[in-house]
This record gives sequence, C-alpha cells and structure tokens, in this order.
Amino acid sequence: MDVGLILSNILNPPVLAFFMGMLAIFLKSDLEIPPPLPKLFSLYLLFAIGFKGGVELIKSGVSQEVFLTLLAAVLMSLLVPIYSFFILRSQLDTYNAAAIASTYGSISAVTFITAGSFLNQLGIHFDGFMVAALALMESPAIIIGLILVNVFAVKQEKSEFAWGEVLHEATLNSSVYMLVGSLVMGLLTGEHGWEKLKPFTQDMFYGVLTFFLLDMGLVAAKRIKDLQKAGLFLISFAIIIPIVNAIIGLLIAKFIGLQQGDSLLFAVLCASASYIAVPAAMRITVPEANPSLYVSTALAVTFPFNIIVGIPLYLYAINLFWR
Repeated sequence: MDVGLILSNILNPPVLAFFMGMLAIFLKSDLEIPPPLPKLFSLYLLFAIGFKGGVELIKSGVSQEVFLTLLAAVLMSLLVPIYSFFILRSQLDTYNAAAIASTYGSISAVTFITAGSFLNQLGIHFDGFMVAALALMESPAIIIGLILVNVFAVKQEKSEFAWGEVLHEATLNSSVYMLVGSLVMGLLTGEHGWEKLKPFTQDMFYGVLTFFLLDMGLVAAKRIKDLQKAGLFLISFAIIIPIVNAIIGLLIAKFIGLQQGDSLLFAVLCASASYIAVPAAMRITVPEANPSLYVSTALAVTFPFNIIVGIPLYLYAINLFWR
C-alpha cells in the first residue's frame, strides 16, 4: 500500500485535530468544547454537505448510474445488519447483537465528510448524488435491527414495540431531517442558492469540520476505557467488518461503473458505523442493549480506523481495481 496516501490523509488539518483531541485526554489536559457547540457543528456539516449535494444532483440529473447507486445503497443498509447480526449472535445476546448490527448497517456522516475532504485534497472529483445515498442509508438499519430483536428475542413481547415511534425516530431524527431538508433546499434553489450561501456552506466548512473532529477526538479517547467491556471479539469485529463491507461496496461500485471518487465514498458509506442516530434510537427502543458496547466500538475503534487507515486503504484498493 502507498504510505503516501496514509500520510496525505493524516496530514489533513481535520484529521490532525482529531489526534489533538485524543492526545489532550491522554495528557489529562482540561481542554473541552462547550456541550452545545458539537451539536451545532454537526448540524452545520449536515446542512452544508446536504445543500451542496442537492445543487450537484440537479446538475447531474437522475441517470441510470444514480438510480443503481441509490438502490445499492439501500440494499447494503438492509443486508449489512442482517449478516452482522448472525456473526455477533455467536458471542452476544440478541439485544446487543441487534444494536451493534444496526450501528454497522447505518453510516457515519462525519466519516463521509472526511473522505470528501481527502478527495478534495487529492483533486479527485466526486458527484453530489452520493449525498442522497448518505441520506438513504441512515434509517433502514435501525428498522432492521428492531425487526431482528422482535423476531429473535423470545422473551420480548411484540406489543412493547411502538412501531410508529420507531419509524418516526428512524426517518425524522435530527440528522436525517437536516440532511434531507438541506438536500431538497439545494435541489430547489440550484446554482443561484449556492452562490448566495457559498460563504457559509463552503468557506467555513473546513474550519467547522476541524473543530468538530477535535471534539470527536476528545470523545473517542474518553470511550477507549469502555473497550475493556467490549473484549477482543468486538474490537476485532469493529475493524474487520468495515473492511469486508468496504470490499463489497467496491465490487458493487465497479459493477455499476462508478468513478474513482464516487467509489471511495460508496465504500466509506458501506464501511462506516453510526455513533449518533442509531445509538439514540437504540437507547429508546432496545434499552436491554449495553450502550458502552455499540457506542465504543463505533466511535473508539471503527471511526478512528476509517479516518486514519480505512479511507486511504480503500482508495488504494480502488487504484488497483480500476487499473
């Protein structure tokens, strides 16, 4: 593998900020980001990426390639939690297996955004319709996870599931709503809207991303102690299953005929794990699952692995496949 790709990714200011945040915890610094700001940063990033995606989508139009990509995105978000569940079920109870499987079937918007930043740094083009794939992949895994609990947890009373509440949480949580809403806004306003909001949605973007990843570094380092509860099996799962999912994603991207940048983003979507939307839904609907397991594996293992090693690794694989 080209070490230069890893160095290029690591020497990206947002990724360096992530390390800076982790190091602050290890060195016992009192550095912290005031609690309301990370939520604001998160909403801003979702709005900016969604709005730009909508503008780019209206430029490219809905072609066969776009349709097949979005269809593949939904299928992956349905299939990943199913086979992940049966792997996890060999070592864990139904509740924890389903919660973790849902986490890995869903996506991390920040990993996607970091991959986009990496592509921009290398001057590799990617299309705006990938944001639509991002929006479509967040919710299905939550629903699949709850169905798995409903089917395989023998003692669970089906009547306890308020399916209306589950669907509402899965499709209208703040992340999905902001992403889809800004995507529609970009579609409706097009290039005119982009020019009006460009100082906000583009010029500020990398600064906000850098501060957000600084906070993510702080949070991830604090979660490392929870990995003791996860054990070697889950830590291994949190590294191996993203690679497996990325390989499947790359094969699908090759079959569809996606370009290099779009293929990387699709692989990253398949390989990432949710640490915001899914944990929020699971705390409400599957309280029997242990949050320290599904949050720590996604946030303290898979997220750092993807943004440090995974993204350049997947791009290296693309360079081999596409060559």
